[in-house]
Amino acid sequence: MTAVRLGAMEYAIRFMRMLRISDIADILIVAIVIYYTIMAIRGTRAVQLLRGIFVAIIIYFMSGILHLDTVNYILSAVVQVAMFAIIVIFQPELRHLLEKMGRLKLVHFLGFAVDSVGEDTETVILNIAAAAADMSETKTGALIVIERGTRLGEYMNSGTMLDANVSCELLENIFVPNTPLHDGAVIIRGNKIITAGCVLPLTANTNLSSELGTRHRAALGLSEASDAVIVVVSEETGKISVAINGSLTRNLSETSLRKALTKLLEADTGAGGDALKKIRFWKSK
Repeated sequence: MTAVRLGAMEYAIRFMRMLRISDIADILIVAIVIYYTIMAIRGTRAVQLLRGIFVAIIIYFMSGILHLDTVNYILSAVVQVAMFAIIVIFQPELRHLLEKMGRLKLVHFLGFAVDSVGEDTETVILNIAAAAADMSETKTGALIVIERGTRLGEYMNSGTMLDANVSCELLENIFVPNTPLHDGAVIIRGNKIITAGCVLPLTANTNLSSELGTRHRAALGLSEASDAVIVVVSEETGKISVAINGSLTRNLSETSLRKALTKLLEADTGAGGDALKKIRFWKSK
């Protein structure tokens, strides 16, 4: 038994000597790419498509083993255009993955991010949380977008320019029912409300709860296309929700909303996705 252990240890030592630093780096990079790819397609239609591709690959190999020549010929012809087809089929997921990679910041990857919130940002958070709480009580529907790293100019152009300081009173006034701007979204950049009445893209996710209306779907749609933080107040239930990175956290109070926004809008933004882990989390599926 001791001889077996010594033999295993000797083999392990030889293996470690043969393993170069570049090999370890190569393995880590591939593992990270696979991990982020899986995270990017999780909960999307791409999962079902991948299952279909996997089944087709199994049939292809089985047809060769069982000498099903016609089936094997057809599948081999399909494989020749498979790479192009995959790019076309997974275009939305690939775009989303590349956008996420483009938003990554080296300081967050290395763990050097600053965990403080500026005084102006804190004031904005307090006003947004207070306005959301007031509108929740009166069941006034609202859609508040807070811009972060990804610029939202194309969506700002669809609204009415305001360029006003963020205040609780102004936010509540914008979303008063039957006023010209109440149906659209407010977009905030820094400590300013840049535009109101903006049109946002709806999510392509069809597996959503029937409880979610157009505001929630618009919030999810923008969160899938950018790193913005979107606060939603439901007109039907008065519940407060936050959308970020294609996920929705519901049933927030004024205090929990303020804490989430404080974490998400840290001075050096971009790593805020973990802020919602301490709150009751609901993944949009």
